[in-house]
Amino acid sequence: MSTHSLSAVVMVLLAVLGYTHSMAQEKPNLGRPATPAEVAGWDISIPPDGTGLPPGNGTPEQGAVVYAQKCQACHGEKGAGKPNDQLVGGQGTLASANPVRTIGSYWPYATTVFDYVRRAMPYTQPQSLTNDEVYAVTAYLLQLNGIIGAQDVINAQTLPRVQMPNREHFILAYPPPK
Repeated sequence: MSTHSLSAVVMVLLAVLGYTHSMAQEKPNLGRPATPAEVAGWDISIPPDGTGLPPGNGTPEQGAVVYAQKCQACHGEKGAGKPNDQLVGGQGTLASANPVRTIGSYWPYATTVFDYVRRAMPYTQPQSLTNDEVYAVTAYLLQLNGIIGAQDVINAQTLPRVQMPNREHFILAYPPPK
């Protein structure tokens, strides 16, 4: 190999190594690590036993007002559905050819209704409801499904005690150890 050819090979290798090294040094510069406070703001899940339910309370009557303002456009009057999911009714249909899965027919725990509404609703503004509004909407939906009375107050103490109609019909994928 001639000196000229050897010089060309060395130059190409140096160029490739230099390019590879510079690419390894570059970062996409997208975002930043979340702060502990930011993580805590999203770490709000409520398990079936209600651990971590926040202070606050609500009644079906209060929930009807919040529902009409912030939920009805997507879930219909009194939870009847359209354009999105039906939230009321469906009891007794799960074993049929046309099951209707609603809060009253399908959900096993009232605490998880609260959890879902708090984290994900309204769809266009998740986490925008106050704790009192979430308790109230949860109470309203439970009352519409005939699970609680019109005068019942839902809060961190009463919500975990609500017995959902389908509670005993779920099979846990990961049962607790005995």
